Amino acid sequence: MAVHDETNQELRLFQTGEHPCGYWPERQARDLVLDPQDERLGTLYPMALSWGFRRSGDLVYRPHCQNCRACVPVRIPVARFAPDRSQRRCLARNADLECRVLPAERTDEQFALYQRYLQHRHARGGMDDHGPHEFDQFLIGSWSHGRFMEIRSPTVDHQRGRLLGVAVTDVTELGLSAVYTFFDPEQDKRSLGTFAILQQIAWAQRGGLPHLYLGYWIHGHRKMDYKRRYHPLEYFDGRHWRQADPGNEALQS
Repeated sequence: MAVHDETNQELRLFQTGEHPCGYWPERQARDLVLDPQDERLGTLYPMALSWGFRRSGDLVYRPHCQNCRACVPVRIPVARFAPDRSQRRCLARNADLECRVLPAERTDEQFALYQRYLQHRHARGGMDDHGPHEFDQFLIGSWSHGRFMEIRSPTVDHQRGRLLGVAVTDVTELGLSAVYTFFDPEQDKRSLGTFAILQQIAWAQRGGLPHLYLGYWIHGHRKMDYKRRYHPLEYFDGRHWRQADPGNEALQS
């Protein structure tokens, strides 16, 4: 399949064969993928985000399943975001933590935390045997716009605090994209996943960027349904981004 970008240059899209769905194992999935050999991928990526695509390593894809439309691209218009009571409690609970944005370069400390997270959250899920190469391939890639936002315990006596979480985040002129977050599985009470998103929202606001892209929302999926808790929220209907609210049928079906 070929389409044209804003400069009227041809883009090649491929449809993958069927493969087991990563969200509903009993279902078969397919994806639309931008040509992985296209040397313009890094330049095209922001536009692809606006079309509901997502990045995994060097792969820019969007679910395109024959009989399922469960994956709904969503984003937060950060200028209008207001945390709810639960999110304000999360911010207060983690007010002692320190966040800093770094180049997307793997460290031994980050990789050790990544392994612990996968072994706890995705045991026997196909990712828990990831090594350094898989880390780089999945989270960084060769043309990445990515940054690593580290979340650490407080600095004491000029000694850097313990690494508690990393939010892998792509930076584009259209906004930030939350690629993946991993954190200390022993820190459940801190709700570090929520805290990371709130910090990414604040990061986008400071940078004057319009959106934080959250990837795909899936109704009823225990690991994906949390995204509807951020308001306001916009969803992509295949042609346009539209405002969603808690009762919007577009996020119920």
